[in-house]
Amino acid sequence: MNRINGQPLGGTEATGAPRSGQANRLSGGQIDHAKTLNFRFDGKTFQGHPGDTLASALLANGVRLMGRSFKYHRPRGPLTSGSEEPNALVELRSGARQEPNTRATVAELFDGLEAMSQNRWPSLSFDALAINDRLSTFLTAGFYYKTFMWPKAFWEKLYEPIIRRAAGLGSLSMETDPDLYDKGFLHADLLIVGSGPAGLAAALTAGRAGAQVILAEEDFLFGGRLIAETYRLGSGSGADWAAAAIAELAAMPNVRLMPRTTVIGAFDHGITGAVERVSDHLAVPAAGKPRQILWRIYAKRTLLCAGAIERPIPFENNDRPGILLAGAIRAYANRWAATPGKTVAIFTNNDDGLRTATDLIDKGVSVAAVIDTRPEGKTLAGTTHLKGATVIDSAGRLGLTGITVRLGTGETRQIACTALGVSGGWNPNVHLTCHQRGRPVWDAKIAAFVPGADLPPSMSVAGAATGDLTTSGALASGAAGAVAALDALGITARAAELPEAEDAPVNVTPFWYVKHGKGRAWIDQQNDVTVKDVKLAHQEGYRSVEHLKRYTTLGMATDQGKTSNMAGLAVMAELTSKSIPATGTTIFRPPYTPVPIATFAGRSAGKDFRPVRQTPSHKWAAEQGAVFVEVGMWKRAQWFPRQGETHWRQSVDREVLATRNSVGICDVTTLGKIDVQGTDAAEFLNRVYANPFAKLAVGKVRYGLMLREDGMAMDDGTTARLAEDHFVTTTTTANAVGVYRHMEFCRQCLWPDLDVQIISTTEAWAQFSVAGPNARKLLQKIVDPGHDISNEAFPYMGCGEITVCGGLRARLFRISFSGELAYEIAVPTRYGDGLIRAMVEAGKQYDSVVYGTEALGVMRIEKGHAAGNELNGTTTARNLGMAGMVSKKKDAIGSTLSEREGLNRDDVLALVGFRPVDRSRPLVAGSHFINVGAEATAANDQGYMTSVAFSPNLGHSVGLGFLKSGGARKGETLRAVNPLNNEEVEVEVVSAHFIDPEGDRLRA
Repeated sequence: MNRINGQPLGGTEATGAPRSGQANRLSGGQIDHAKTLNFRFDGKTFQGHPGDTLASALLANGVRLMGRSFKYHRPRGPLTSGSEEPNALVELRSGARQEPNTRATVAELFDGLEAMSQNRWPSLSFDALAINDRLSTFLTAGFYYKTFMWPKAFWEKLYEPIIRRAAGLGSLSMETDPDLYDKGFLHADLLIVGSGPAGLAAALTAGRAGAQVILAEEDFLFGGRLIAETYRLGSGSGADWAAAAIAELAAMPNVRLMPRTTVIGAFDHGITGAVERVSDHLAVPAAGKPRQILWRIYAKRTLLCAGAIERPIPFENNDRPGILLAGAIRAYANRWAATPGKTVAIFTNNDDGLRTATDLIDKGVSVAAVIDTRPEGKTLAGTTHLKGATVIDSAGRLGLTGITVRLGTGETRQIACTALGVSGGWNPNVHLTCHQRGRPVWDAKIAAFVPGADLPPSMSVAGAATGDLTTSGALASGAAGAVAALDALGITARAAELPEAEDAPVNVTPFWYVKHGKGRAWIDQQNDVTVKDVKLAHQEGYRSVEHLKRYTTLGMATDQGKTSNMAGLAVMAELTSKSIPATGTTIFRPPYTPVPIATFAGRSAGKDFRPVRQTPSHKWAAEQGAVFVEVGMWKRAQWFPRQGETHWRQSVDREVLATRNSVGICDVTTLGKIDVQGTDAAEFLNRVYANPFAKLAVGKVRYGLMLREDGMAMDDGTTARLAEDHFVTTTTTANAVGVYRHMEFCRQCLWPDLDVQIISTTEAWAQFSVAGPNARKLLQKIVDPGHDISNEAFPYMGCGEITVCGGLRARLFRISFSGELAYEIAVPTRYGDGLIRAMVEAGKQYDSVVYGTEALGVMRIEKGHAAGNELNGTTTARNLGMAGMVSKKKDAIGSTLSEREGLNRDDVLALVGFRPVDRSRPLVAGSHFINVGAEATAANDQGYMTSVAFSPNLGHSVGLGFLKSGGARKGETLRAVNPLNNEEVEVEVVSAHFIDPEGDRLRA
């Protein structure tokens, strides 16, 4: 079971000198300095190393400007180092494989990678649409609600075209994606989300206990923050311990390691969705390999170890390229051996920011100053440490050149720097815990929300995701979480032996944003939402967090507010004089990160968008040269041309005449088949069908009419009772799935107390209609002698389980769609091909034919049977001439609403037959009926033609249709008007039963 999906085990830090041309490349890190990868960004060639992301490689090359914001087109660089990135969105690859809106922070570097910045014109450094920034006074929050309402005439010709042109980020190639995408299913005792210290401790604990474990990590390297920190674990580094843990897990057959796999949602019944990026790190996927796989994971328990996300502190012009989260700068330096600038300043309200400064100093990076909002606390040596100070502004057009600091004394100081690390504290990553409307709760110790008690079923949380922000706490929490999860499954586990690790207390003093000046402080950097926008929303009454979100678009960007929501809530809380927890949070929804639509589609693309199903007789039909047509999702034979036949009508007429004069065989496997079993099966059917089924005798079949809740006809079919607690229901081909879903809804939601189970068996049985005067004779040659199918023993509407061809189990139903003596015989699908060949051989004595859907349609119209054209969702039982089937003695779905006065007027449409007055004229389906002498207008419309066919038995066209007061108008002459072709033909209203109206043939 074990596999790592190509994951390198990693381990100790690589060493080596920085490459020439990579001005900001450091030594060490988790990259391979010995190998060079060439890539291009906006047409320029750069170099990086295996283990780099696109963002880390660009930063190492001195590139900070990577994109433009959505609304104002402001210059932006990466803010983070992970999937929470709001700014550094790029287009990867070219041609048909071009992919927009990829986060440069998670795009794994490979040789030959092509990347382009987006949302700019004509270039990234000079964007003409940056004029929007100068117009920001007129483009404040909610401006579109106010602006595009007037004048009304401007909407279609001015506003809508402008909005459409401005909408969206990135561009599409408009070429067909050549890559494959797939879907799959996985099962486990325990799914662990995240491979940081908590995830690895949990995986070791569960793996050693013998549980079936899946460890999913969205990064391409396992270890989480362990590979981005310099803390020691035991006698080695965090990266060393993570590598050793992964090596041990990789050797366990009960553990599945899944790097490059993002868990995107927690769904009903403990099901989890995950996207595995199988080939995104390659220029072209390997032959036959998918680009991405969408996994549906069925885990008995899920342990969320998703870590925490650092939050920024908004201040004036805090969005310039070069301003990053402090933890991200630390990760770029420690893991990727890159720095966003040669001179870095740190702005923090907690000790974690001081850790970034310490690591940078140790790596030889110049730290210009630490600006600490806390007036008290330890003082960091080796740099200027300004306590009680704040950053109030920044400078630099396309990249940071310096900051303005307000000291505790009120004085201001200019500090030159090319990068600024900002740390406002850490937010536990609670998103997946909220996917089923769970609400997080406030933890004042870390000034952040943590998961609440209403978690998704079978989910628990460990590590930083639950507020344990120390390495030691995360390790212990992960191991304990695995023990508890497995204990709930009856699996005994012992917490893994854990190394000593840092256990420094969290020291954070909440500081949400800088109050200074009239400039703009950016909260949501992708959607350009500022502190002023939140204040405007409050001023205009949009104070609910859900209203705030929609009015300002706060948190509605592709990062879903992972780095912006807390600041927005804090500002609104201050304005409303409420606490942050009282202000509340919005609802987090899946997917956790953006997912390509192609991944959701999987292999359902091109010709596989609607997979074609072949009937059991398809191979035999193809051998006969049959002409096929798509019916629902099936390929069905339309007709079987013979030598000398030059027109399809010749083939169809021959098949119809041969069937009515002798015997014909038709594959009707495509009809929906639903097994209904249980002691309450009869009562269940009695409720879903309008006509009664409770007293249907065993061995009998009954025609049934199913209504929607609004009283309209939904479907028709037959139901056979094979035993007291066993029924087989058939549906029309087109409605097979819909009817099954409807019945399943009724079973689960409307009447869960009934003892009834249903299952679709459409594909399990090959079914053939055998119709015509010699139908019984043909069947008697293949039905085993022990079964009497004479008229007396097996009358019309009878059914039974039989054997054929020497013991093969089968089912036989005496029902007729053609109006002839007819049966439907079913055998297990794998014997369908053999049965059609056996029946054709047996029928040679009677000059039998195999007929297709066209002949089937002709015969059902000749007999007046309603089908899909008549069951079009707008007709009632009365329209169809079946009002008597709606029982007044019982209740059923739709029965009551079918009695509405408007549906039962004397002049409602009724199904009748039509034939042309001039028998040589063809009829056209869709024609409308107009009285002779009346103008062809909607006001004079009397009804419409639904189905037409040429009847070879009668020698002229016949049709079915709905006519006002149709039952009382037989013998009347009307005009069938076809306005599309500007044609009309006079028709006579007749009975819908053109052939054998008394039904003598089918009872023979």
